[in-house]
Amino acid sequence: MPVRPVDSDRIVTESDGVTVTRAAVSLGAEISGVDLTGPLPDEQFNAIDAALVEHEVIVFRDQNITSDHLTAFGRRFGELSVHPFAPMDEAAPEVIQFRNDENSAPYGTDNWHSDETFRTEPPMATVLCAKVVPALGGDTMFASMSAAFEGLSDRMQRFVSGLEAIHDILPFRPLFGSSERDRRELQRFELKYPLQVHPVVRIHPVSGRKVLFVNPVFTVRIKDMDENESRTLLDVLFRQAHVPEYQYRHRWAPHTLVMWDNRSAQHYAVHDYYPQRRYMERVTIRGGPVIGVDRADPKDVRRIKFEAPAGVDLYGGHKPHVVD
Repeated sequence: MPVRPVDSDRIVTESDGVTVTRAAVSLGAEISGVDLTGPLPDEQFNAIDAALVEHEVIVFRDQNITSDHLTAFGRRFGELSVHPFAPMDEAAPEVIQFRNDENSAPYGTDNWHSDETFRTEPPMATVLCAKVVPALGGDTMFASMSAAFEGLSDRMQRFVSGLEAIHDILPFRPLFGSSERDRRELQRFELKYPLQVHPVVRIHPVSGRKVLFVNPVFTVRIKDMDENESRTLLDVLFRQAHVPEYQYRHRWAPHTLVMWDNRSAQHYAVHDYYPQRRYMERVTIRGGPVIGVDRADPKDVRRIKFEAPAGVDLYGGHKPHVVD
């Protein structure tokens, strides 16, 4: 289980007025010396962008920013996306508003995940700003999935490299009821967000690191693999995020902003604060294609029980029927 060594000479670095202080061994750093209520000079933005790639999670404290400041900061990194299910600001739909209290419980984020991997191009990064925090609880945990990949044995790294996994809108299906109207609405979302195939091991487009890119919220199976083998393998890979050496736990305070690299980090929002009040605002930056290592031959992934000649119906006569 290799853990990145601590270089005492590089715990704190400074560039163009931006101070970066590491917060944990595998990921996480605090950024100081910047004011997010105004435009960032290009030199400071570049330093922040580099810190995000290197540390995967960056923290800004004492930033009393508005929603407009939040969106302006997010747009420096790229186009913002609109979440198809999350509670949003009607006037600015790219701003997600998590308003949790005794009348609105937290939902769906208390498991390890990368954001929105059900998309063809999952987000590049996410920015979350604390407005109101509970007196106790409500932390967010982060895991470095580049460290998680490095922590696999060499043999397991070779085995999972080249595999592909299927991602689904699974946690949002309970939002739809059983009425005919709800079923039609679910079908509409399924057509808009069909099952997506992403590499199990992705290559970070900037750092070049190999990243374990499966999560228990959206990843449903390994493509072309027997279901039993797929589930067993996914369970092993999911547990990599549970390793404390790969984690950073963030305790929130008002006016704190956290940004994470969705290409290389997973997170877990701890749901231990209900019915206390917690109000957070979030923007999400669009990502690009998910590039992995060379794809494995499907014949090497799934055991073939028999060889059938060309022209044989491999489905044994099964096909969709319209039944009144």
